[in-house]
Amino acid sequence: MRRSSCLLALISTVMLTLFGNVWAQSVEPSIDIAARSWYLHDAASGQVLLSSNPDERVEPASLTKLMTAYLAFAAIKQSKLRLEQNIAVSTQAWRAEGSRMFIDPKIPVTVDELLHGMIIQSGNDASIALAEAIAGSEENFAKQMNREAQRLGLKNSSFRNATGLPDPQHYTTARDLATLASALIRDFPEYYPLYSIKQYRYNNITQPNRNRLLWSDPHVDGMKTGHTKTAGYCLIASAKRGERRLISVMLGTASENARANESQRLLNFGFQAFDGLKLYTGGQAIAQLPVYKGAQRKLKAGFSHDFMISVPAGMGKQLTVELVSLQPLLAPVAAGQQVARLKLTLAGKPYGEFPVVALEEVPIGNIFSRGWDTLRLWFE
Repeated sequence: MRRSSCLLALISTVMLTLFGNVWAQSVEPSIDIAARSWYLHDAASGQVLLSSNPDERVEPASLTKLMTAYLAFAAIKQSKLRLEQNIAVSTQAWRAEGSRMFIDPKIPVTVDELLHGMIIQSGNDASIALAEAIAGSEENFAKQMNREAQRLGLKNSSFRNATGLPDPQHYTTARDLATLASALIRDFPEYYPLYSIKQYRYNNITQPNRNRLLWSDPHVDGMKTGHTKTAGYCLIASAKRGERRLISVMLGTASENARANESQRLLNFGFQAFDGLKLYTGGQAIAQLPVYKGAQRKLKAGFSHDFMISVPAGMGKQLTVELVSLQPLLAPVAAGQQVARLKLTLAGKPYGEFPVVALEEVPIGNIFSRGWDTLRLWFE
């Protein structure tokens, strides 16, 4: 029978069941948190574990500086800035409102010093100086922030400055902030340790990191505080226990103590109420998928990094996975190209989908193999 055009949309399916027999379904974890909006994020899998008002638009205050830092790290990686580079301090940066690292127009400051001042001391003056060094002006830098927000998939964020000072069109959400924090840790691991430094001295003034969890929890190694009168007290915290990293976003709490205490409660609950499962090792072939018109008939598919997932504690035996191949796969296929989806089901309910990639390259085959596969596709 001639192959109809709709056959191109068909998929091949392989069902695997993990961890033996099914247990009785547990109660979904929940916790009450005293904040306007909050979010708990699994950094490895990208899962949202728990949340309240995750997509409510809020004023981010100094949490904005995560995006400022992301662009600064990117500029360094692209050799547009150097850590040892001296930056001239403008009047605008020098006169910045709010928290400062106390840079001086008469004294050149390095990019490395500005990063320390922005991240540890939450210096608005440092943020503006970096923005001007990267984009020429804070206004142009804000345009870059918005372009980067779109690229990273921040769907409900709008930036108007590098500092987080209030502006009606400067807003974000707990979900977007978790995505941004996770991207910063993933894309710039060499700079992430800056967020764990407890204090920094510049211009003969020592200021502490305002993230109190750095002192109270040895597993917490970042990330950023924020506060204005209208935003309330905010904190993004990241903690790693074993192979698992969780990121909490706490927005609009009533005090410094509240943002620290509620963040600690949420992180503790997340590690206790969810089990981390390593399903596949990075580079491990979880399937061999057919390829058409290529130099080989099959390709190895899997994950480029270890694939871990969080499930409610005690429910690992209720997890099943379904590998859905994006057939027909036509050569050429590049290593790292998505070739399948891994669909997770927990206790019979959908639990997420994740891209599966080619672990090897498959170039185009010779004229004979291409012709033969054309006939195969036509009649299948």
